[in-house]
Amino acid sequence: MSKRALIVEDDANIAELLRLYLGKDGFEVMITGDGAKAESSFDLFSPDVVLLDIMLPGKDGLQICRDIRKKSGVPIIMLTAKGETSDKINGLDIGADDYVTKPFDVKELIARIHAVMRRADADGPMEKKLSFDKLTINLDSYELIVDGKKIDCPPKEMELLYHLASSPNRVFTRNQLLDEVWGFDYFGDSRTVDVHVKRLREKLEGVSDQWSLKTVWGVGYKFEVAE
Repeated sequence: MSKRALIVEDDANIAELLRLYLGKDGFEVMITGDGAKAESSFDLFSPDVVLLDIMLPGKDGLQICRDIRKKSGVPIIMLTAKGETSDKINGLDIGADDYVTKPFDVKELIARIHAVMRRADADGPMEKKLSFDKLTINLDSYELIVDGKKIDCPPKEMELLYHLASSPNRVFTRNQLLDEVWGFDYFGDSRTVDVHVKRLREKLEGVSDQWSLKTVWGVGYKFEVAE
């Protein structure tokens, strides 16, 4: 069964080049150049991977990524001429799986597509939901329920909390969390982890005495669960 790739790109030459290479690689491809139509194309096509430009007419790629992440964990690769670290951090923080700066080598992009899809497959179809006292972390629906209330939480914060809570009482270094949550060639620094943990604490502090986000000074962080 062929895989499906949705290309959201308003540059017709780039879109057709990607269609050609992905078609040769066995993908069924849908293209849309209008950001306002991207979500309806996603719903109609049910792709296995999304290649998403940032600068688009109608709606920008960052907002499209947010919208998709509200309902799906499908791999998303951002395509953009913007190469600044801040732009990459924005894309990754809202839930993108990879980030490729134009101009890019198409063969490298194909390799990256296979890599993010392998990671998604390796995660498996099992339910990604963790429950603790007054806390539910559902990575399938990207929902965080705290003391019975749904809390707005950016995708990367959700992924970080899920990763920590998946291994209760295990201490992770900042570099481990950068590698395992942000992944691939991330060029940010460890303060990114600190900022995300601080935001999570603001949402979770004092909710339960059964668990907490703990700092292990000089090492990193852990999701501590009472024995």
